[in-house]
Formats: sequence, C-alpha cells, structure tokens
Amino acid sequence: MTSQTTVEKADEAPEPVPGPSLAKGLRGHPWLTLFAVAIGVMMVALDGTIVAIANPAIQKDLGATFAEVQWITNGYFLALAVALITAGKLGDRFGHRQTFLIGVIGFAAASGAIGLSDTIPLVVAFRVLQGLFGALLMPAALGLLRATFPAEKLNMAIGIWGMVIGASTAGGPILGGLLVQHVSWQSVFFINVPVGIIAVVIGVVILKDHRAENAPKSFDVPGIALLSAAMFCLVWALIKAPEWGWGSGTTWLFIGASVLSFALFAAWESKVAEPLIPLALFRSVPLSAGVVLMVLMAIAFMGGLFFVTFYLQNVHGMSPVDSGLHLLPLTSMMIVGSPLAGAMITKMGPRIPLAGGMLFTAVAMYGMSTLEAGTGSGPMSIWFALLGLGLAPVMVGATEVIVGNAPMELSGVAGGLQQAAMQIGGSLGTAVLGAVMASKVDSDLPDNWAEAKLPPLSEAQLDKAAEAVQVGVAPVPPKAPPSIADQITSVAHDTFMSGMGLACLVATGVAVAAIFVAFLTKRGANAEAGAGVGHI
Repeated sequence: MTSQTTVEKADEAPEPVPGPSLAKGLRGHPWLTLFAVAIGVMMVALDGTIVAIANPAIQKDLGATFAEVQWITNGYFLALAVALITAGKLGDRFGHRQTFLIGVIGFAAASGAIGLSDTIPLVVAFRVLQGLFGALLMPAALGLLRATFPAEKLNMAIGIWGMVIGASTAGGPILGGLLVQHVSWQSVFFINVPVGIIAVVIGVVILKDHRAENAPKSFDVPGIALLSAAMFCLVWALIKAPEWGWGSGTTWLFIGASVLSFALFAAWESKVAEPLIPLALFRSVPLSAGVVLMVLMAIAFMGGLFFVTFYLQNVHGMSPVDSGLHLLPLTSMMIVGSPLAGAMITKMGPRIPLAGGMLFTAVAMYGMSTLEAGTGSGPMSIWFALLGLGLAPVMVGATEVIVGNAPMELSGVAGGLQQAAMQIGGSLGTAVLGAVMASKVDSDLPDNWAEAKLPPLSEAQLDKAAEAVQVGVAPVPPKAPPSIADQITSVAHDTFMSGMGLACLVATGVAVAAIFVAFLTKRGANAEAGAGVGHI
C-alpha cells in the first residue's frame, strides 16, 4: 500500500480506534518521553535566539564584517528550513528514536566545534551543521510524542512541548547576555555539550522506538532534491531581499526558481510510488489550514518581535539582559498558557482556542503599534503578556492539527511540515515587515530631518542615516554638540517608531486573517492511531 492510498483511507475512516492507556515502566513512558525530547528541543530553540546576543562579541574577537556575522544566524536558519521535511521522512523510515538521538549528538558536537573555532568561516560552517542536526531532532521529537501519547493526552503533551520552545526562544537573550557578559561568547555554544550528553543518556534509557506498519520503505531522492532546491531558493531570497532590494532581478530570479521547483516537486510527487510528501495529505482541509496558520502566526510573531529587540536596546538603551527581562511577561504567559491551551483544546477542539489566540495576537500587535519612544515598562508589559497568551494556543493547537490529521506513518513528515512552516513564516515576517519598516523610514526621515532644522545631508549620507534608523540607532556624528545630538536622537527614534508602528499594523492584519483560517481547523482525525503502534 502506498503512502498516498494510506492518506486517502485515513481521511475516509469513520470511527477512529482509541489508543491504549499510558505505557508502564521507564522505557516508552509518555511523560518521561516528553521530558527526554524536551531537553533536545530546548537546545535547538535556545540557539535560535541566544546567538544573537553573542554576535557582537564574536565580531570583535574574530574581526568579522557585519555580513559575515549575519551568516552566523542565516546559515543556521537556512539549513534548518531546507532540511526539516526530509529529516522528518528519515524519522518515519528509520525510526524517530534513532533519528532524535543522532540529531542531539550531532547538534552538541557541532556546538562544541563552534566554541573551538577561531575563524568566521569555521563558525558559519559548524552553524550550518548545527541547523542540519537540529532539523533531524525537531520532527523526530513530535513523532515520538505522537506515537507515545494516547489522543486524550496528546494536546497536553504538545502544550508542554510548545511551552519549552516558547520559553527557550524568549529566554535565549537573557541566558546569552549572562554568559557573554560573565564568561565568554564561546560559552554560549559550549553549554550545549553537557546538555546534549544529558539528553542522550536520558534518551537511551527512556525513549522507545515506534514505527507504523506502513512506514516508508524507500526514499524519494528526486523529491528530496526538488523540495530542498525550492526551500533553499525561497529562504535565500527572503534572507537576501533586504540587501538586494525587493525590486531586484536577482531577488525575483530566486523566487521564480523556488516557484518552478515547487511546481516540479508537485508534478513528481503525483507520479512516484512512495512520495516524500503525498499530495493527498493536503486534501485534509484542517491539516492544510494548520500549516497556513503556523506560517501566519510566525509572520506576525517573529516579524514583530524582531523590531521589539531593537526598540528595547537601541531606543530605550537597555542592555541585552535587561531587554530579555522586559520580555518575561511574554515568556511567562507562554509558559502558563501552553498547558492550559492543551487542556482547552482537548475539551472543546482547536477552533475556538486557535481563533481566540489569533484575536489576542492581533490585539497585542495593534497595541505594540501604539508604543512610543518614551513608553514605560507597564504598557509594554501588558502588550507582551497578551501576545504570549495569544501565541500559546496557536503553537499548541496548530501543531496538533497538523500532526494529528496526518497518518501515523507520516508523523515525521507532518512534524517537519509544522517546523518548516514556522521557519518560512519567521523568515517571511522578518523580510516583509523589514521592507515595510525600511520603506516607512526612507519616506519619513528626510521630512522629519528637515522639520527639525538639522544640517542638510547629501543623498549618500541620508541613505546611511536611514540604515541606522531602521534598527533604532541615532546617526549622531562623533563631535556633534549636545543640543544637535539630542535633536538627531529625537528625530531618529520618532522615525523608527513610525516604521515599527506600521510594521506592527501589518502584523495585526496578518493575525486577523489567521483568525478566519483557524475556523477551518478541526481535531486530528488520526490522533487516536498514536500510542502503542508498532513498538520495536
């Protein structure tokens, strides 16, 4: 039986069979499995944000250019985004336990190698390896949860899993700031080595392999090549668009190559016996809606949060640690809200919690659009807390909708889809909202500069000043008198706030659109096929 036939039959199944009760003993125990995979997932999520704090120290220590430092982050996310779905398929084929453990070992080893590197090319190369191994363990973690937990417990498990990701992502700047400030930039990477060892030891003892009867027996190599090319061209275009420009022929060449590769991938997948992603999977409207919802959520969240860090550090002048602490309302609401969201989704289904979560997100993004340069911590905390409360049910519910509506033998691919949707949404949010910010700053800065009666700037000087203002930095000349410096700072911060305000309004619109998509979701029809299937 092909995977496509399996998907069609799963969609037709009228009465799902309830899964067995929670497994006994250490190996394969659901809650211990959750603990084991959470340690590995924490490493990957933490590294998405913790390294941003270390970048200035790396730049200074290794004498890197700004473009080289950008690739420390871009190389990681690019490798992660390109490899996630293929890595999920590897887990479906060879077992999620083995794939997860290999991912953890490789991620920890690559982290240690980065800490020992003394040149930027080596740092970037090992960051790419980090991303590839991270892609192995993330879908495998979801596959293990799907296979281990019975349906009535799965939402709660995914809620805690989402809580770990949210807390790690938001906590990265705080931990990174402390390590860089009191130890060294290398410690940001070395910390993954002992964490990885702990994750492997616990994983070897606790994790039990689960493989579905109809697990894939072959690899769709052309499909993997076409999908990887499509993902690479798309994410590469999004990463480079701010540098090349959205009107650049090079940008649209890569976007066109991505569209062509996706089209060829779809054509190939409809013909091959065991496709990488059976297209019938997307006949499930709830699953497709879950993928779209994850993309829209990531656009609003990642894109909006990108500017908040500049707002806190460059406009308010906070240290990295202080700015991380100011994001604690967001983190704490995600920690509190994720398990609660899991319980709500189990009780009433995903539609209302998902729509409510995106409504909260829309209100929070609108509130953030009203922030000003002098806004105090109180109003900021309210909007950050509301954002965390809105994101929690979406992170949990959309994940359950995607993974739960896929057949058991495609749980790894479904997990890869969920993570890839987040990565693409995050890249899209940063690129598109960044373009909105840049356009607004370019439009407003000349008039604001002239109205303040500041010394006129040449076109080249104005372009350079706009680049600084786009990240909240005031382009004050080295020997400017205090009165002039204050005026320039005021103009720069006001212009930045107008750009951030418009970007947050666009994010609000995206979140509102996601509310309607949420009503297309429903509880996973295949979730009950999970726990206890095919123990090895």
